[in-house]
Amino acid sequence: MVSAVAVALLAASTQLSAPVMAAASPDKVLVIGLDGVNLDRVKAADAPHLKRLMAEGLTAESKLYAPPMAATSSGPGWSTIATGVWPDKHGVKDNSFTGKQFGTYPDFLTRMENADPALNTYAAADWEPITSTDQNGPIFSAKVDKRLSLKGDANGYRNEDPKIASAAAAELKNGNPDAAFVYLGEIDATGHGSGAASQAYLDTIARVDALVGQVLTGVTSRPTYSQENWKILVTTDHGHTDGGGHGGSSIKERGTFVIAKGAGIAPGSVRHDVRLVDVAATALKQLGVSTSAVDGTPLDAPDNDAFDALRPQLQARVDETGSPAGVKGFTHTAPSGWSVDNSKMGTGGVTEWRGWAFATDEFWSQAERDQWRELGVRSRDVFAVADSDEWADKSFTGSYDSTLVSPKWTVGGGTSRSLRFQTHYRQEAGQKAEVLVSYNGGTPTVVKSFSADSVAQWQNIPLQVPAGATDVQIRFRYSGSNNWYWTVDNVWVA
Repeated sequence: MVSAVAVALLAASTQLSAPVMAAASPDKVLVIGLDGVNLDRVKAADAPHLKRLMAEGLTAESKLYAPPMAATSSGPGWSTIATGVWPDKHGVKDNSFTGKQFGTYPDFLTRMENADPALNTYAAADWEPITSTDQNGPIFSAKVDKRLSLKGDANGYRNEDPKIASAAAAELKNGNPDAAFVYLGEIDATGHGSGAASQAYLDTIARVDALVGQVLTGVTSRPTYSQENWKILVTTDHGHTDGGGHGGSSIKERGTFVIAKGAGIAPGSVRHDVRLVDVAATALKQLGVSTSAVDGTPLDAPDNDAFDALRPQLQARVDETGSPAGVKGFTHTAPSGWSVDNSKMGTGGVTEWRGWAFATDEFWSQAERDQWRELGVRSRDVFAVADSDEWADKSFTGSYDSTLVSPKWTVGGGTSRSLRFQTHYRQEAGQKAEVLVSYNGGTPTVVKSFSADSVAQWQNIPLQVPAGATDVQIRFRYSGSNNWYWTVDNVWVA
């Protein structure tokens, strides 16, 4: 029998704990997809809702791939955003969706349903492949609890964005979605018709911004909003040229962005290490779903790469005419603890690429377009570049032979470690790329040689630390003469 004292204590405990339970904040996420939007034009437009999100959260601009990995078009773009993996995994290279691998790499809403069927998911779009089962997609699978698919792109463009925004706002306000994706496509249509540099493009951004505001009001009008923890993300699938159009490798076509607001995101912050695959990773983490199967990194988990710290030292071009004037995107200053050995390097050549340099995608990929430089999508922000092809564009003597040297990292003798780094390598006969390891200042030993293309790949090299060793040092040696290139990023010994 329960005593009267125990009953009283139980009642008191219930009274004390009830307010705490009521104050629990369920995590929710909304992703708004705006098709074909150039961020610089958003900044120039009358777009108070988007600009408020930027002021209250994060703005991160980044660049896409280009052919042959995939066209800068909607099929690959939205597939990358939804699945959180790059086209070399999800298989979508253009709007035909030929080769799609959505069964292996599902969208983030489907991943949530697979992890916890009790989660409530919602998707709304007026470009049919995103949500419709009778088209090349759907990118967001039939497992999503509720989907709205309108034919905004059938028989010539028909603007269904107001219907999408109205329906989504109502669902967000009166329903109970844990995760939602809402697509608006009119800006892309105007880009095709009038060009991104036009006043019509700015006017369309303003109209769509009002619809974004309507969708956001659907969230903030929820009766339980004050007890919820929402993360809001706004992104785009590709950019547009000034004259209109996309699909190619120009920097305008490759331009994308992520705007994000929520817990753990600093107001007014700007970052350069965010990629499009991070949208899905952030959404998954917000709902407590594993991100191990995606290429993206949640926005609250930056990689803290040593090369990224060089951004304040970046310089404008010297000899490199391909990179735009005024773009600060390269330096020969190595990060703390790192060094470059050019003792075997030839003389002359293009200044920017004389030995290992540190550069950004925007600067390096434009040095010479359509030679696969655009495909290094797994590098972030600043990365190390050895480019004998560009170096040889100016008179030189000797050959290209440069070595990037890491700091000495502490290890335990007799242990097993793993050398990890991201690499983007293009092979040609006559060049050599080697990874060398030395312990306690000893003779460097080759642990990896590249003899074939390694396009935007992670490397994981096992290391057996000798007995008695206390430190390890890594060298990346690249040699050749007017051959191709090698990039390295995110190097660490795990």
